[in-house]
Amino acid sequence: MVAHMLIPPLNIGQLTLPFPVALSPMAGYTDAAMRGLCCEFGCGFSYTEVVNAAGLARGCRASWHLLETVPGEAPVGAHIYGNDAEVLAKAAAQIEQTGRFAFIDINAGCPVRKIVSKGSGAALMRNPAKLQQITAAVRTAIKLPLTVKTRIGFSPQDPGVDELVDAVERGGADALAIHGRYAIHHHSGAVNLPLIKQAKERARIPVLGNGGIKSAQDALQMLHATGVDGMLIGRGAIGNPWLFSALRAALYESRPPAPPDDAEKRAILMAHFERLYALKLIEGKFRRKARFDAEAGAARHFRGHLVRYLQGYPRWRQVLNRLPELASRNNLTELLDAVGLNVS
Repeated sequence: MVAHMLIPPLNIGQLTLPFPVALSPMAGYTDAAMRGLCCEFGCGFSYTEVVNAAGLARGCRASWHLLETVPGEAPVGAHIYGNDAEVLAKAAAQIEQTGRFAFIDINAGCPVRKIVSKGSGAALMRNPAKLQQITAAVRTAIKLPLTVKTRIGFSPQDPGVDELVDAVERGGADALAIHGRYAIHHHSGAVNLPLIKQAKERARIPVLGNGGIKSAQDALQMLHATGVDGMLIGRGAIGNPWLFSALRAALYESRPPAPPDDAEKRAILMAHFERLYALKLIEGKFRRKARFDAEAGAARHFRGHLVRYLQGYPRWRQVLNRLPELASRNNLTELLDAVGLNVS
């Protein structure tokens, strides 16, 4: 029993989240391998990678593969994008029928050009009426809790946070996650905590804060400055899944756990790779012309994770130069030895 809890449990529709701190959706990262690992370190809930609703609606196996889940995960939300309300509603209904997801989340904040250029992701922030229409269509199509993930705006000149909050609420969403940067700034610059606070004060539904949380201190600053009901952790968790243990300690006012030593870190890192390899084995069953076998595919996919896991080690930059070599499990162990993470 903890004496104090700085962030209480959160209800989103019929979903109760005892610890409302999540792994934020990140394309290329938040697959079942990373989500499962973060859950083991205390992540309260998580999101899938961003998935094209049109691909799901037409039965594309590659799109559905992005929604793979594994036993034992904390509650997972299916994170979808698109610009056609009918297609998004159809995809959401199909997702609900799988029985594997705790909620469905609409992406209205991704700033990637190929998504924005098609009127999806962050482009929806420039048209609050359309965002409301899409939210309402998905709300009508499903019984699961519905959330929307957006930003404080597309740019300072576009519709602001008040309009976005109103659109999401009128559309019937159960909660709103808001990243504290404009879409045009991607992930650069300071997070605008006052605008997240403004969204929280205006909204009648729960608001979760996102952006710039890389430590327990960052999380406490977000919480105290904005009063949000929960938080999403994105890039700060890449190569650092034990961050969630530190966040739990900080928010429950308990003693923080010691960070993993080299032996533990190597074991975590290799476990992550093996989980990713298992996902690639599944993927290989429906890709008729895969460029790489499962091991090589996992190794290539793991490069972005490895850079973050090993950042700060004395020979880290040497590993950066050798990343193109990472094409197998043996290559991975060689690179770990090279950087000094060579304990067994």
